[in-house]
Amino acid sequence: MHGKSKAKLGIGVIGCGNISMTYLRNAALFTGVELRACADLSAEMAALRAGEYGLRALSVDALLADPEIDLVLNLTVPSAHFDISFSALSAGKHVFTEKPLATSASDGRRLVAEAKVRGVLLGSAPDTFLGAAGRRARRLMDEGAIGRAVTGTAFMMGRGMEHWHPNPQFYYQPGGGPVFDMGPYYVTMLVNLLGPVVRVMAMATRGQDERLVTAEGPYKNTSFRVGTPTNILSLLEFRSGATVTFGASWDVFKHSNHPIELHGTEGSLRLPDPDTFGGTVSLSAHGDDWKHFESEGEFYGARNWPYTAPDRANYRMLGVADLARALSEGRRPRASGELALHVLEIMEAILASGESRNSVAVAGSVDQPPLLGEDEAASLLG
Repeated sequence: MHGKSKAKLGIGVIGCGNISMTYLRNAALFTGVELRACADLSAEMAALRAGEYGLRALSVDALLADPEIDLVLNLTVPSAHFDISFSALSAGKHVFTEKPLATSASDGRRLVAEAKVRGVLLGSAPDTFLGAAGRRARRLMDEGAIGRAVTGTAFMMGRGMEHWHPNPQFYYQPGGGPVFDMGPYYVTMLVNLLGPVVRVMAMATRGQDERLVTAEGPYKNTSFRVGTPTNILSLLEFRSGATVTFGASWDVFKHSNHPIELHGTEGSLRLPDPDTFGGTVSLSAHGDDWKHFESEGEFYGARNWPYTAPDRANYRMLGVADLARALSEGRRPRASGELALHVLEIMEAILASGESRNSVAVAGSVDQPPLLGEDEAASLLG
C-alpha cells in the first residue's frame, strides 16, 4: 500500500452536493488529512464549494490526474459511485466513498479487487459505527454484557425524501430505496456488533407507485415513478447464530420502534439511530432497569449538527481519518471496502429474497472491524 506516511493525506472531493458540506466542514477536526481540491459535474457547484473552503476547483479528469491528490473522497450519487471509485483506484488513488460502495455486489467486488491490485486503500461510509454510541455498544458486547446474542430488531422507518429533498427522484430508483440508502447504517452497525451475515429472508413491497415532491425547489408539485421497493421486512441470520429482524420503510408516518435492540443470554442492549455518531446506549442486565450511557461527553458524541441548532452528532470524515492512519500503520481501515462489500452483499440478498420470497445465502463474509479504542479515537483529532 503506497501513500504518504508522515505528510498529510491530500484529499480531492468529487461530488459537491448537500452531503459535501458536512465532510468539508469536519475535515478541519482531524489530523493526517488535508483538503486540496474538488470537482463536480457542475463547474459552478465545484467553484462554489472551492470558494467556501479554500480549495482548487478542477474537472473530474484533472483531479484524478493531480499528483497532489492522494485520496479521492467520492460524494457523488449512488449510481456514479462505481465509475468514480474505479477510475480513482485505477489512477492509483486511495478512495473513500459515500455509501453504498456500489449499486451491485458484483461492482463492489470489482472495486475491492482493483484496490488490491493497485496496492491502495478503499474505504466506505458509513463510519458512524466509529462514533461514541457505536464504540460504547461494541465495548459492552465485547465484554459480554448481554452474553451470547440470540435475537434482536432494527427498524429504519419514515416518510421518505420527497417532503424535504429538492431532487429526491434518485432515492427511489435501483441502488436507492430505504435498504440501499439507509440500510448501510443499520446493517454496518449490526455487522460491527454481531459479525457477518450468512443468510436472509425478506418480503418487499412498494407503498406507492408514484411520489409527489412537496419540498421547495424546481420539482415541487411534480410526480415521479418509483423504481425500487420502499417497504421491506427481513430476517438476518448471522454466522454467530443470532437472528435479527430488520425493517426498512419509507411508507411510515410515525412509529415507536427502537432503532436497534439486541437480546442475549445475559441481558438486552438498546442503540440510538445509527445514522448519527452519538446518542444514548442502554443496557439491561438480566432484566434489571435500563442503565443509560450518554455519549455527549465522549469523543465524536457531542451534538454538532445541524450547524444552526445542533441536536445530534455528525462527525463524517472520521472514517477518512482512520483510513489515513491505517495507511501509515499498514493495516486495513475500519470502515473498509471489504466491510462495505459485505454490507452490500447483505442488502442485495435482502432485495433478491424480497423478490423471490425465498431465503438467500449471502455470497461473502468479513471479519468484524477492530474496536476503535478511546486513546486512538482521541489521537485522530487535529
